[in-house]
Amino acid sequence: VQLQASGGGLVQPGGSLRLSCAASGSIFRIDDMGWFRQAPGKQRELVAHITRGGSTDYEDSVKGRFTISRDNAKNTVYLQMNSLKPEDTAVYYCKATVTYYSTTHLSTEDYWGQGTQVTVSS
Repeated sequence: VQLQASGGGLVQPGGSLRLSCAASGSIFRIDDMGWFRQAPGKQRELVAHITRGGSTDYEDSVKGRFTISRDNAKNTVYLQMNSLKPEDTAVYYCKATVTYYSTTHLSTEDYWGQGTQVTVSS
């Protein structure tokens, strides 16, 4: 199983970006999915989380600006980021709880994407 994140970049304050994270491999089901971020010198923090059924929650500083969504048919999670601020600058990572086919049974593990840089600067 692999998670491939994309969509980061350089944007001016007030701008928007959309991150995507696609899971691939011998996937049976994906349960919780989420986006985390880590700024230089800081710990990785949860930004947004979404259940398989679509329930969401957000870190307080991004509420009303970021929207997490998912397409279960495509095994993909998205993060729409609007009204970006310099303090949103960080490497963004996706995470997914994946049940996959192993040789003789199903197994469940958490997987991380490789990270995508988001820089908000004028």
